[in-house]
Amino acid sequence: MTERSGGGAVWSIVLAGGDGLRTQGFIRSWLGVDRPKQYCTFVGTRSMFQHTLDRAARLIPWNRIVVVAAAHHQEEVWEQLEKRDPGLVLFQPMNLDTAAGVLLPLTHILARDPEATVVIYPSDHFVYPEDRFLENVEQAVETSERIGGRPLLLATKPDQLELEYGWILPGKRLTVNGAQDARAVHSFIEKPPAAQVAMLTGSGALWNTMVVVAKGASLWALGERSLPKMMTLFGRLKEAIDSPREPEILETIYGVMPRRNFSTHMLESAPERLAVMELRDVLWSDWGRPSRIVQMLEKIDRRPAFADANLPALPA
Repeated sequence: MTERSGGGAVWSIVLAGGDGLRTQGFIRSWLGVDRPKQYCTFVGTRSMFQHTLDRAARLIPWNRIVVVAAAHHQEEVWEQLEKRDPGLVLFQPMNLDTAAGVLLPLTHILARDPEATVVIYPSDHFVYPEDRFLENVEQAVETSERIGGRPLLLATKPDQLELEYGWILPGKRLTVNGAQDARAVHSFIEKPPAAQVAMLTGSGALWNTMVVVAKGASLWALGERSLPKMMTLFGRLKEAIDSPREPEILETIYGVMPRRNFSTHMLESAPERLAVMELRDVLWSDWGRPSRIVQMLEKIDRRPAFADANLPALPA
């Protein structure tokens, strides 16, 4: 991927700022460390963070990959980057949830490339196989461009009862692009009760992977509509990027920044501005529970990197 017909290059945002509070217990018991799951190696020799970086680098040059992480994880991040050389590594002064985690790198990207197309990757989710996943991402970039750069979410068809995921109910078809359909977003359903899951599945609802493709300017406009106070603060930072005042302004705005969630307070507030596309022929999972890790690795016939000979002894 290089330049798009509408101008601007494709950039990637790798979200690595979570503290992993939900997973502390089983990571400590499995790996013997206290570490957010994105920095853990569950299978093979690379952490989830490293897998995500390497996937992003297969589609665009390293100098257009932006990593955002927590300041107190700097040592972990630099160690895991090894020979990888993303164009920008940003450390948030504090964790203020995912809206700030997305808007900080978006501010830097738009300061450098106002016409940029952005792909947002959570670094703590599992996808397999990678080749097919990246084909879906490329398709999403092309389709987002065809529908005017509006934010396009990749979502996947549910394959089991799951009460902890966010769901998207697709609406009308927006465009046909090969075998993939982009649809309007009818509504979001967060962590539905068991009685509602069968209805959602029957209605064609999908699990939200939080992989998002959009024109950066469209995301910025969505932020201005949904989170005007935050966007005013990031507007101040945008004017100071690459100046001597940038570190001071970053600290100042984070000192008064509200805590907001990218999905709840931005995306879900304006479904009419979004689109959704089904992720085809790809296994996806948010590894927030040990049973998901074990089940997925069994499904692809892989053993955990941390397991001894007795896999069933792992918590499930």
